[in-house]
Amino acid sequence: MHITRHAEALAVLADPRYVPPPVRQDAPEGTLAWLRAHVSRFSAGAEHAERRRRVVERLAALDPVDLRAAAKAATLERPDEWRAVPTRVLGAALGVADTTPVAAAAAGYLSGEESPQADAAVAALLDQTDLPAVTLLLQGHAATEALIANALPRLAEHDDVEAVLRETLRHDPPLKVTRRLDLHSGEEVTLDLVAANRDPDVFPDPGRFDPARGETPHLTFGAGVRPCPAPAYALALAAGVLEGLREGERP
Repeated sequence: MHITRHAEALAVLADPRYVPPPVRQDAPEGTLAWLRAHVSRFSAGAEHAERRRRVVERLAALDPVDLRAAAKAATLERPDEWRAVPTRVLGAALGVADTTPVAAAAAGYLSGEESPQADAAVAALLDQTDLPAVTLLLQGHAATEALIANALPRLAEHDDVEAVLRETLRHDPPLKVTRRLDLHSGEEVTLDLVAANRDPDVFPDPGRFDPARGETPHLTFGAGVRPCPAPAYALALAAGVLEGLREGERP
């Protein structure tokens, strides 16, 4: 089933009978597949709740204001390397000195595509820190980078960085679809986040990019029983990078 309407997508996200499709459970410890079997994103029920709690606990020690300032400073220092900034800044806040393995590990994190390179990257990260920290780095890596890339062209027309990011999350979400398995029927459901975020029943003139909309009920950060635990942190990192890029362009 392919869901495109906002109300239907929201109903699925709010119903505990819809869970992430199962992932491989028999992989050797320390590999990408093993990691996917031990993180909150791909688990359900009490297991998901406990794994999510550990991630939230790890986040509680971080300050979004500090992340934003650090991301801005790092971008001003090396604007041509802004794509590495969110992961590097988040890693430093989590106590991870070397975040270079994150890209290789994150490449198969959502898809489940395994490779020796991804396994080596996961092992290198686990040598430095705990599983909740690795989870945060992998979940935020590609999504935060894509959010910044999608928002960047809009800064030429709009001054408010936060407003641009909010509308980018609705209009051009970094994650286009998410999937759930119906435990009752066994059917896999695909939620089209692009379509749901442009549902005319919820968003007037949905195809128009309009930062003046303010807060909107977009589904980019999820909703219901499995919302993203870190939207404030992702937005802080993205805002810091965008501020650094804009300030660095001024004479």
